[in-house]
Amino acid sequence: MTTQSNSAFFNQLKRYYTFYTGGFIAFVIVLAILEQMGVSNTVLGYIFLAATIALYAGIGIMSKTADVSEYYVAGRRVPALFNGMATGADWMSAASFIGMAGTLYASGYDGLAFVMGWTGGYVLVALFLAPYLRKFGQFTIPDFLGARYGGNLPRAIGVIAAIICSFVYVVAQIYGVGLITSRFTGLEFAIGVYAGLIGILVCSFLGGMRAVTWTQVAQYIILIIAYLIPVVWLSVQITGNPVPQVAYGQALQKVTAKEKELNDPNSALGAAELTVRAIHKEKAAEWGEKIKTLEAAVAAGNGAAFHAEQKGKVEQKLVDLKAAVPVDEKAVKGAEKDLKDFPPDIDKLKAKWKAAEAGAKGKAGNVPGHATAFAGKGAEKKLMKEAEAKGETPSAEAIAKAKAEDQKASNDKRNNFIALVLCLMVGTASLPHILMRYYTTPSVREARVSVFWSLFFIFLLYFTAPALAVLAKYVVYHDLVGSSFATLPAWVSNWQAVDASLMKIVDMNKDGIIQLAEITIGGDLIVLATPEIAGLPYVISGLVAAGGLAAALSTADGLLLTIANALSHDVYYKMIDPHASTMRRLSISKALLLVVAVAAAYTASLKPGDILFLVGAAFSLAASAFFPALVLGVFWKRANYLGAVIGMLAGLGLCMYYMYMTYPFFGGVPANEWFAIKPIAAGVFGMPAGFLGVIIGSLISSAPSKEIQDLVNHVRYPSLEGDIDTKGA
Repeated sequence: MTTQSNSAFFNQLKRYYTFYTGGFIAFVIVLAILEQMGVSNTVLGYIFLAATIALYAGIGIMSKTADVSEYYVAGRRVPALFNGMATGADWMSAASFIGMAGTLYASGYDGLAFVMGWTGGYVLVALFLAPYLRKFGQFTIPDFLGARYGGNLPRAIGVIAAIICSFVYVVAQIYGVGLITSRFTGLEFAIGVYAGLIGILVCSFLGGMRAVTWTQVAQYIILIIAYLIPVVWLSVQITGNPVPQVAYGQALQKVTAKEKELNDPNSALGAAELTVRAIHKEKAAEWGEKIKTLEAAVAAGNGAAFHAEQKGKVEQKLVDLKAAVPVDEKAVKGAEKDLKDFPPDIDKLKAKWKAAEAGAKGKAGNVPGHATAFAGKGAEKKLMKEAEAKGETPSAEAIAKAKAEDQKASNDKRNNFIALVLCLMVGTASLPHILMRYYTTPSVREARVSVFWSLFFIFLLYFTAPALAVLAKYVVYHDLVGSSFATLPAWVSNWQAVDASLMKIVDMNKDGIIQLAEITIGGDLIVLATPEIAGLPYVISGLVAAGGLAAALSTADGLLLTIANALSHDVYYKMIDPHASTMRRLSISKALLLVVAVAAAYTASLKPGDILFLVGAAFSLAASAFFPALVLGVFWKRANYLGAVIGMLAGLGLCMYYMYMTYPFFGGVPANEWFAIKPIAAGVFGMPAGFLGVIIGSLISSAPSKEIQDLVNHVRYPSLEGDIDTKGA
């Protein structure tokens, strides 16, 4: 495209999306008026979700194409500003939109690992990969691996790695879609997952990257408006300042003061809080005994019988509840859900019980959050309290041992923080669906500029997430904690109906007053429930749901397209049938897109983990599999075929092994952790293995051919102007 035509196209896009933004705001205002006129919340929820999905479908239909370049890389004519916006939407995902503020709410400073890692990763993208991959100018990341290292094996390993990373990631997005649709339409979670899947497919099925790109720009506009409005509203309510990023320090001081009160046994709230924590401590001990009994049964070879016995107890409880007079319908529904969710095997049962034990232990401890982040004096405090209760003085040896335990806990926490930041940064620079976005720009200069715009649009949300977390915590601490169970707000029961692991309040000490340790709020809930928690109009809840849906759909589209394109382009076209017609290639891509989408939806319906873990796992896998081979492929001419094969297999294999051995969903146990590193940061082991594999494999085998070394020179020195290389297209 010429400079003049580029400018005209850019101006045309600006006009379209300006009108679109104005229309969306007007749509929200109309729904707000309808709410005031008495239209039910259910109807408003359906209108919000249906209208936004219909909009994305319309863009997808208008963008349908049979052109290979348009389908795979949007014709390489997406301006930097709009590519940055599309990348922002592609990047946000359900994890950023739904999970980020929730993680900061639950973890305090620890949650900043996600902000630092995901933002810092774009620096690596700009410095090490984006311009060089754009200069290479083909369609996919396995394309680069196949051309750079020669032969089909590096390409095939790249395809497998891309599928694994993207599949784990897309499961998290579809889980988020199911969560939103089930809450705001009343559908069961599993049905909500498949209903949301339709919205994902209509965007990417017809137009590929072209449709996904222009849909993602529209989705970014919706999600950023949806994210900012409730936070600004809360900020005005709580602090009187409409700039939450500046104002939330005031709320943070009040939250800190409230946490001190909750930890003070001399205050009324603190005394009640300590009573509830003691109950949780007893519960943790009970779960610990159950786990010992289970382990003993397994050791004796009676694992299957023990599993059947436990399931029988749940079944008998349901029978007894149904036979009671009068019937407690709420208890019956709870028992039915327990039976439905009963773990299918003894390993899953053990994992569930361990999670329950850990949850009880957590609530028996101090108030979580920023006030306790990086605290490391739990064992010493416990020792001193126990000694004080007995009227004794602990020995110097006991104090030294407690201090050593605390120091280890503090070191482990710090090491996990650093490891997670590293994995998220490097994973950002390795995820195929993000790197593919830089194939769509008209030139290398535009690719570089679009990285800047990507960071800017991501910054808008990430700079706001800490403010939302603090403001939401303020509302929970001041409006919910200390209130009566008799006046429990409706949003609690609404969210409990969706998923009790996300929202649950139980009167543990039977005093009729809500204590903090009686509240379970999952991180995935905070953003979606904040408007209801704060008592905002329901139209804001619908707006946030539409924003969360936009975030999940935009990322899911990009991920599904990555998987389908890897299979159709890199496997079928490049390895099986290089003479396949355009129509055949695109038909296969669409068929594979459908198959992968259904498989991901089925996996998401099983609730394999919280959204943030699944996303973090995808980053660790991508960092381990791709980063060493990509970076050394660009910056080290000596890297060759054998090195790439060994490096990618070693990195991906070690990362997957570590997750399998340590993550409870797979039957892993924390005792298998190396250096106490959590499975979400498994990439900290996979990355070094990948680099060592590439380096050692390359040094023990012959150097790559002159043709490949010339390709490295071609990629390494991109011109800044008019570089519209479509090599291999």
